[in-house]
Amino acid sequence: MTRPSILRAPHGTEIAYHKTEGHGPGVVFLGGFMSDMEGSKALALEAYCRAVGRAFVRFDYQGHGQSSGSFADGTIGLWLQDALAVIDRLTEGPQILVGSSMGGWISLLAAKARPGRIHALVGIAAAPDFTVRMWRDELTAEQRAEIEARGKTEIPTDYGDEPYTITKDLIEDGWMNRVIHAPFHLDVPVRLIQGTADADVPWPTALTIADRLTGEDVEVILVPGGDHRLSRDIDLKRLTRVVDDLARPV
Repeated sequence: MTRPSILRAPHGTEIAYHKTEGHGPGVVFLGGFMSDMEGSKALALEAYCRAVGRAFVRFDYQGHGQSSGSFADGTIGLWLQDALAVIDRLTEGPQILVGSSMGGWISLLAAKARPGRIHALVGIAAAPDFTVRMWRDELTAEQRAEIEARGKTEIPTDYGDEPYTITKDLIEDGWMNRVIHAPFHLDVPVRLIQGTADADVPWPTALTIADRLTGEDVEVILVPGGDHRLSRDIDLKRLTRVVDDLARPV
Protein backbone atom coordinates (compact mmCIF):
# COMPACT_ATOMS: atom_id res chain seq x y z
CA MET A 1 0.00 0.00 0.00
CA THR A 2 1.46 3.37 -1.03
CA ARG A 3 1.79 5.85 1.79
CA PRO A 4 -0.82 8.63 1.43
CA SER A 5 -0.24 12.36 1.33
CA ILE A 6 -1.76 14.47 4.13
CA LEU A 7 -3.93 17.56 3.76
CA ARG A 8 -4.22 19.61 6.94
CA ALA A 9 -7.71 21.02 6.61
CA PRO A 10 -8.65 24.41 8.12
CA HIS A 11 -11.14 22.75 10.50
CA GLY A 12 -8.47 20.44 11.95
CA THR A 13 -8.69 17.09 10.18
CA GLU A 14 -5.46 15.65 8.82
CA ILE A 15 -6.94 14.14 5.66
CA ALA A 16 -5.10 11.20 4.11
CA TYR A 17 -5.39 11.17 0.33
CA HIS A 18 -4.00 9.94 -2.97
CA LYS A 19 -4.01 12.28 -5.96
CA THR A 20 -3.48 11.46 -9.61
CA GLU A 21 -2.56 14.38 -11.85
CA GLY A 22 -4.33 14.76 -15.18
CA HIS A 23 -6.77 16.72 -17.28
CA GLY A 24 -10.33 17.62 -16.44
CA PRO A 25 -13.00 17.15 -15.61
CA GLY A 26 -11.42 15.51 -12.61
CA VAL A 27 -12.96 12.76 -10.48
CA VAL A 28 -13.28 12.76 -6.69
CA PHE A 29 -14.30 9.58 -4.89
CA LEU A 30 -16.28 9.92 -1.64
CA GLY A 31 -16.45 6.72 0.38
CA GLY A 32 -19.09 5.28 2.64
CA PHE A 33 -19.81 5.10 6.36
CA MET A 34 -16.82 3.59 8.18
CA SER A 35 -15.25 2.73 4.83
CA ASP A 36 -11.96 3.96 3.41
CA MET A 37 -10.22 4.95 0.19
CA GLU A 38 -8.64 1.52 -0.38
CA GLY A 39 -11.84 -0.14 -1.59
CA SER A 40 -12.27 -1.70 -5.01
CA LYS A 41 -14.46 1.08 -6.43
CA ALA A 42 -11.97 3.82 -5.53
CA LEU A 43 -9.08 1.80 -6.93
CA ALA A 44 -10.94 0.94 -10.13
CA LEU A 45 -11.69 4.61 -10.73
CA GLU A 46 -8.06 5.51 -10.03
CA ALA A 47 -6.87 2.93 -12.58
CA TYR A 48 -9.35 4.24 -15.16
CA CYS A 49 -8.27 7.85 -14.59
CA ARG A 50 -4.60 6.98 -14.89
CA ALA A 51 -5.29 5.09 -18.13
CA VAL A 52 -7.00 8.07 -19.76
CA GLY A 53 -4.91 10.82 -18.13
CA ARG A 54 -7.72 12.21 -16.01
CA ALA A 55 -7.21 13.90 -12.63
CA PHE A 56 -8.41 11.85 -9.65
CA VAL A 57 -8.50 12.11 -5.85
CA ARG A 58 -9.50 9.54 -3.24
CA PHE A 59 -9.39 10.35 0.48
CA ASP A 60 -10.45 9.31 3.98
CA TYR A 61 -12.82 11.33 6.15
CA GLN A 62 -11.96 12.05 9.77
CA GLY A 63 -11.95 8.84 11.78
CA HIS A 64 -11.83 6.71 8.64
CA GLY A 65 -8.90 4.83 7.19
CA GLN A 66 -5.65 6.72 7.58
CA SER A 67 -7.00 10.17 8.45
CA SER A 68 -6.83 11.69 11.91
CA GLY A 69 -9.48 11.68 14.59
CA SER A 70 -12.03 9.32 16.03
CA PHE A 71 -14.88 7.85 14.01
CA ALA A 72 -17.26 8.34 16.95
CA ASP A 73 -16.61 12.11 16.86
CA GLY A 74 -17.67 12.38 13.23
CA THR A 75 -20.90 13.74 11.78
CA ILE A 76 -22.24 14.28 8.30
CA GLY A 77 -21.45 17.98 8.60
CA LEU A 78 -17.86 17.35 9.66
CA TRP A 79 -17.26 14.79 6.90
CA LEU A 80 -18.76 17.29 4.45
CA GLN A 81 -16.12 19.81 5.59
CA ASP A 82 -13.46 17.18 4.83
CA ALA A 83 -14.88 16.68 1.33
CA LEU A 84 -15.05 20.42 0.66
CA ALA A 85 -11.45 20.86 1.82
CA VAL A 86 -10.40 18.18 -0.67
CA ILE A 87 -12.36 19.82 -3.51
CA ASP A 88 -11.10 23.31 -2.66
CA ARG A 89 -7.44 22.50 -2.05
CA LEU A 90 -6.64 19.41 -4.11
CA THR A 91 -8.63 19.91 -7.32
CA GLU A 92 -8.93 22.48 -10.08
CA GLY A 93 -11.82 23.15 -12.41
CA PRO A 94 -14.98 21.05 -12.80
CA GLN A 95 -15.17 17.76 -10.92
CA ILE A 96 -17.24 14.60 -11.18
CA LEU A 97 -18.16 13.54 -7.65
CA VAL A 98 -18.59 9.80 -7.20
CA GLY A 99 -20.22 9.00 -3.87
CA SER A 100 -20.66 5.50 -2.48
CA SER A 101 -23.42 4.92 0.09
CA MET A 102 -22.97 7.74 2.66
CA GLY A 103 -20.65 9.35 0.13
CA GLY A 104 -23.69 9.81 -2.07
CA TRP A 105 -25.25 11.97 0.66
CA ILE A 106 -22.07 13.97 1.18
CA SER A 107 -21.60 14.45 -2.57
CA LEU A 108 -25.10 15.94 -2.85
CA LEU A 109 -24.30 18.38 -0.05
CA ALA A 110 -20.91 19.19 -1.59
CA ALA A 111 -22.47 19.80 -5.00
CA LYS A 112 -24.92 22.23 -3.42
CA ALA A 113 -22.11 24.00 -1.55
CA ARG A 114 -19.82 24.27 -4.60
CA PRO A 115 -22.19 24.55 -7.59
CA GLY A 116 -19.61 26.19 -9.83
CA ARG A 117 -17.11 23.36 -9.33
CA ILE A 118 -19.26 20.32 -10.05
CA HIS A 119 -19.44 18.84 -13.55
CA ALA A 120 -21.58 15.81 -12.66
CA LEU A 121 -22.49 13.48 -9.82
CA VAL A 122 -22.58 9.69 -9.60
CA GLY A 123 -24.22 7.92 -6.66
CA ILE A 124 -23.45 4.25 -5.97
CA ALA A 125 -26.15 2.89 -3.63
CA ALA A 126 -26.46 6.50 -2.49
CA ALA A 127 -27.75 6.78 1.08
CA PRO A 128 -28.83 10.36 1.75
CA ASP A 129 -30.60 10.89 5.06
CA PHE A 130 -29.75 7.36 6.21
CA THR A 131 -29.50 8.50 9.83
CA VAL A 132 -33.14 9.63 9.68
CA ARG A 133 -34.20 6.20 8.42
CA MET A 134 -31.94 4.54 10.99
CA TRP A 135 -33.52 6.42 13.91
CA ARG A 136 -37.06 5.90 12.67
CA ASP A 137 -36.98 2.34 11.34
CA GLU A 138 -33.80 0.47 12.30
CA LEU A 139 -32.76 1.27 15.87
CA THR A 140 -34.60 -0.56 18.61
CA ALA A 141 -36.40 1.28 21.40
CA GLU A 142 -33.58 0.21 23.72
CA GLN A 143 -30.91 1.61 21.36
CA ARG A 144 -32.75 4.93 21.01
CA ALA A 145 -33.05 5.13 24.80
CA GLU A 146 -29.32 4.43 25.15
CA ILE A 147 -28.51 7.23 22.71
CA GLU A 148 -30.68 9.63 24.68
CA ALA A 149 -29.16 8.56 28.02
CA ARG A 150 -25.50 7.92 27.12
CA GLY A 151 -25.13 9.87 23.89
CA LYS A 152 -24.31 6.77 21.84
CA THR A 153 -25.04 3.13 21.12
CA GLU A 154 -23.30 0.37 19.17
CA ILE A 155 -24.82 -1.71 16.40
CA PRO A 156 -23.36 -4.78 14.69
CA THR A 157 -22.35 -4.64 11.03
CA ASP A 158 -21.72 -7.15 8.27
CA TYR A 159 -18.83 -5.04 6.93
CA GLY A 160 -16.25 -5.52 9.65
CA ASP A 161 -15.43 -6.95 13.06
CA GLU A 162 -16.06 -3.72 14.95
CA PRO A 163 -19.61 -2.50 15.58
CA TYR A 164 -20.75 0.91 14.35
CA THR A 165 -20.86 3.59 17.05
CA ILE A 166 -24.00 5.68 16.51
CA THR A 167 -23.94 8.93 18.46
CA LYS A 168 -26.59 11.45 19.34
CA ASP A 169 -24.52 14.10 17.54
CA LEU A 170 -24.56 11.99 14.35
CA ILE A 171 -28.33 11.58 14.50
CA GLU A 172 -29.03 15.26 15.24
CA ASP A 173 -26.53 16.54 12.66
CA GLY A 174 -27.97 14.15 10.07
CA TRP A 175 -31.41 15.64 10.62
CA MET A 176 -30.03 19.13 10.03
CA ASN A 177 -28.36 17.98 6.78
CA ARG A 178 -31.34 16.17 5.22
CA VAL A 179 -31.55 16.44 1.43
CA ILE A 180 -34.47 14.30 0.20
CA HIS A 181 -37.24 15.59 2.43
CA ALA A 182 -38.02 18.31 -0.13
CA PRO A 183 -37.08 19.33 -3.71
CA PHE A 184 -33.29 19.52 -4.06
CA HIS A 185 -31.95 22.00 -6.62
CA LEU A 186 -28.99 20.57 -8.51
CA ASP A 187 -28.47 21.51 -12.15
CA VAL A 188 -25.79 19.00 -13.19
CA PRO A 189 -26.01 15.52 -14.70
CA VAL A 190 -26.71 12.89 -12.04
CA ARG A 191 -26.45 9.11 -12.37
CA LEU A 192 -27.72 6.88 -9.56
CA ILE A 193 -26.49 3.28 -9.73
CA GLN A 194 -28.53 1.04 -7.43
CA GLY A 195 -28.74 -2.70 -6.84
CA THR A 196 -32.19 -4.22 -6.46
CA ALA A 197 -30.92 -6.71 -3.83
CA ASP A 198 -29.26 -4.05 -1.65
CA ALA A 199 -29.90 -5.06 1.96
CA ASP A 200 -28.77 -1.69 3.36
CA VAL A 201 -30.30 0.89 1.02
CA PRO A 202 -33.72 -0.15 -0.32
CA TRP A 203 -33.66 0.22 -4.10
CA PRO A 204 -36.67 2.62 -4.18
CA THR A 205 -34.37 5.12 -2.42
CA ALA A 206 -32.74 5.86 -5.80
CA LEU A 207 -36.15 6.67 -7.28
CA THR A 208 -36.92 8.97 -4.35
CA ILE A 209 -33.64 10.82 -4.83
CA ALA A 210 -34.32 11.21 -8.56
CA ASP A 211 -37.82 12.47 -7.83
CA ARG A 212 -36.49 15.15 -5.43
CA LEU A 213 -33.80 16.43 -7.79
CA THR A 214 -34.93 19.32 -9.95
CA GLY A 215 -32.33 19.04 -12.71
CA GLU A 216 -33.25 17.80 -16.18
CA ASP A 217 -30.45 15.22 -16.58
CA VAL A 218 -31.06 12.59 -13.91
CA GLU A 219 -30.94 8.85 -14.56
CA VAL A 220 -31.43 5.84 -12.30
CA ILE A 221 -29.49 2.72 -13.30
CA LEU A 222 -31.00 -0.33 -11.58
CA VAL A 223 -28.79 -3.42 -11.31
CA PRO A 224 -30.95 -6.57 -10.98
CA GLY A 225 -29.62 -8.65 -8.11
CA GLY A 226 -26.96 -6.07 -7.28
CA ASP A 227 -25.96 -5.79 -3.60
CA HIS A 228 -24.90 -2.77 -1.58
CA ARG A 229 -21.22 -2.98 -2.45
CA LEU A 230 -21.64 -3.15 -6.25
CA SER A 231 -18.00 -4.17 -6.50
CA ARG A 232 -18.06 -7.18 -8.83
CA ASP A 233 -16.00 -6.84 -12.00
CA ILE A 234 -19.14 -6.13 -14.01
CA ASP A 235 -20.14 -3.44 -11.48
CA LEU A 236 -16.73 -1.75 -11.67
CA LYS A 237 -16.81 -1.77 -15.47
CA ARG A 238 -20.27 -0.21 -15.38
CA LEU A 239 -19.07 2.47 -12.96
CA THR A 240 -16.08 3.49 -15.07
CA ARG A 241 -18.25 3.45 -18.20
CA VAL A 242 -20.75 5.82 -16.55
CA VAL A 243 -17.99 8.18 -15.39
CA ASP A 244 -16.30 8.10 -18.80
CA ASP A 245 -19.59 8.97 -20.50
CA LEU A 246 -20.16 11.94 -18.17
CA ALA A 247 -16.62 13.20 -18.76
CA ARG A 248 -17.02 13.38 -22.52
CA PRO A 249 -17.55 16.83 -24.08
CA VAL A 250 -21.18 17.57 -24.86
